[in-house]
Amino acid sequence: MKRKSILAVNATALVVAAAFGAPSTAVAADTTVQFYGHLDLSVDDITKGIKDSGAVGKLGWQSDVSSNLSYFGLRGDHDIGGGNRMVFQIETQVDVAATPGPNPVNQASQGNTDNKVLGALGSRNSFLGIAGNFGAVKLGKTDAPYKLSTARMDPFSASVGDYNSIMGNTGGDNRAEFDTRLSHAVWYESPKMGGFSFSALVSPGQNRASDNSNNASGEPDCTGGGGGQGSGIPANNIGPCNDGSFGNAYSVAGVYEAGPLYAIAAYELHRGANRVSDEGATPTGTVGVANEAAMKVGVQFMVTPVTILNVIFERMTRKAPNADFNERQRNGSWLALTQKITGQDDINVGWAHAAKSPGQPGGQVAPADVPGSVDNASNMYTVGYKHHFDKQSNWYAVYARQANKAGGHYDLGASGHGITTDCKDALGNCFVGETLQAVSVGWMYSF
Repeated sequence: MKRKSILAVNATALVVAAAFGAPSTAVAADTTVQFYGHLDLSVDDITKGIKDSGAVGKLGWQSDVSSNLSYFGLRGDHDIGGGNRMVFQIETQVDVAATPGPNPVNQASQGNTDNKVLGALGSRNSFLGIAGNFGAVKLGKTDAPYKLSTARMDPFSASVGDYNSIMGNTGGDNRAEFDTRLSHAVWYESPKMGGFSFSALVSPGQNRASDNSNNASGEPDCTGGGGGQGSGIPANNIGPCNDGSFGNAYSVAGVYEAGPLYAIAAYELHRGANRVSDEGATPTGTVGVANEAAMKVGVQFMVTPVTILNVIFERMTRKAPNADFNERQRNGSWLALTQKITGQDDINVGWAHAAKSPGQPGGQVAPADVPGSVDNASNMYTVGYKHHFDKQSNWYAVYARQANKAGGHYDLGASGHGITTDCKDALGNCFVGETLQAVSVGWMYSF
């Protein structure tokens, strides 16, 4: 995404200082600051596809106006000598079409409840670091290396057809645990060595509970998202953290880029992921607390100057106490093609596949909610058209179809689309085997 060139400090310092009530002399002459942003809004029509007679509420087509991963931020650097720089960034989400606030626990249609306010200052990638010829070391929060390595391979990012409805998504909820932002982290970004570069991140769990069922110290939310599922939890209060909360996290990715080829290999580990809330219809300890990991390889290849092919294979694993109730271990794949038809227009098609897992815990979905081995595979098909006015603005149209097998409950719109759709009816019951569909038309502008 193209940004305007870094602004001269003498002009920018006055604006930043005035906005934050600080004297402009606090910014030295060897500091640069850039204000940037991205706005993306759409009109959608979405159906959950639930036809079961036991479901409650409006389950058919419903229209909405959605703000999709819109944000703004400040970034810059300061010369500290020796060829090194202090680098910094503060970035926040902007809910253009909705009122900012936490996702309430009592909103049954949300697959991911939490206390964080995405519209708050610093809610997105924010850090302070030191950069030089050695690369960069940073402290703060960021999209993990695992996520960043293949971000460019999803032409439907933040739309109803975002590949995170399956890729990086262990169970089908509207949160991709292995394609996420990690808070309270330290990470290293290497310089380019020929066509190769790599990055590595560590995020300490900061959790005083031996089973990671508390919020991480200093955090308003359960690590990994997903509030507690116990009864009697008051609105806007998270806990216990028993729906995927983990301890220490480690993420690493290697990238090779040369000519028309871009290739990656990535790995991420979440220690002690707490899934106790999945034990509703299974004996205690069958799901429990266990390490979860994901690994993937991917290739983006420019077949011709107007044809781009993207391929990703992903393997997710969970050291589950009992494999018969393990729905978090599976293979996944992504295939996408971008075909430019004019200098300003392109067509995108995509296919994401989630393979069958070893088992399923039950107690969470309906109908025929039987724990154990079940065909919970899913396929998401997407097609889109995009017209680029220039390099900073476009309009687009996307159609997405999530076809779940009999035991599958994968959703649409994860990881960026402002209005998501899921497997739940108005009472919060999740129905499996449905086919969700969405149509979206929108436009975006970056500055």
